[in-house]
Amino acid sequence: MVPDQVGWWTPALRARVLTAGLLAPLVMLGVLLLPTLWLALLMALFVAMAAWEWSALAGFAGRRARAGYVALSLGCLLLLWWFAATELDRFILAIAALWWLVLLVRLALIERIDQAPPLEWPLLPLGLLVLVAPWLALVQLHRLPGEGPLVALCLLMMIWIADIAAYFGGRRFGRTKLSVLLSPGKTREGVYAGVAAAVLWGAVVSVLLGLTTIETLLLLLMCSLTAVMSVVGDLFESLLKRRRGIKDAGSLLPGHGGMLDRIDSLTAAAPIFALGYIWLIAGQ
Repeated sequence: MVPDQVGWWTPALRARVLTAGLLAPLVMLGVLLLPTLWLALLMALFVAMAAWEWSALAGFAGRRARAGYVALSLGCLLLLWWFAATELDRFILAIAALWWLVLLVRLALIERIDQAPPLEWPLLPLGLLVLVAPWLALVQLHRLPGEGPLVALCLLMMIWIADIAAYFGGRRFGRTKLSVLLSPGKTREGVYAGVAAAVLWGAVVSVLLGLTTIETLLLLLMCSLTAVMSVVGDLFESLLKRRRGIKDAGSLLPGHGGMLDRIDSLTAAAPIFALGYIWLIAGQ
């Protein structure tokens, strides 16, 4: 039986699936086939679009101010690529990972959402960390000798798989709301489904990479934590949008909203996974 428009196969979901179906293969091919430099440039384009939307969430209204914030974000990427300081890169990833872990606790304690001020200055430097860190994480993974591109692709696919499993798992089995204030549509059961799917995908990845038993166990633990943190990234963006009284960060991608709406899970998940893989499995 073909679901009708009032069922789960809604027009919004169709647009979402179509957009993802067009973009995902292009991103996958780019990760696997492009040299790290060209992949970094491609991802910088995504960062630029997300920075444009983030500046609006922070309260910038003028095009010049928002363009300036985009330029600042791209300047940070250029400096990190130019100096290629491994210790600095890992330090930035560690700071980002720590911030997201702290935010996990803070989001769980939120009891009300206040309206944002006209210009929220703390979001400007925070946005640089939120947007630069996932770019840096993917670059660091992609440049790993040998399996780097495959590991970077596995990270992206894990986030996609967890997101899909959480969506359909929540619709089928969801009973307990995860956070009525931040995201009424999300359920704990959906999160469990997403984590389970991420762990199963991690088992597949361990076979693809030929990992040892200990490395596989570490990878599965990283996958579960990464899936949880992907939800944190989604909830944080939902918080910012609710403070501004908007539904989507942008309208660039049909069914997804803006670029931030598409990469919000990646912003929190990528630094956690990259640090774990580089330190615990790649041993660098």
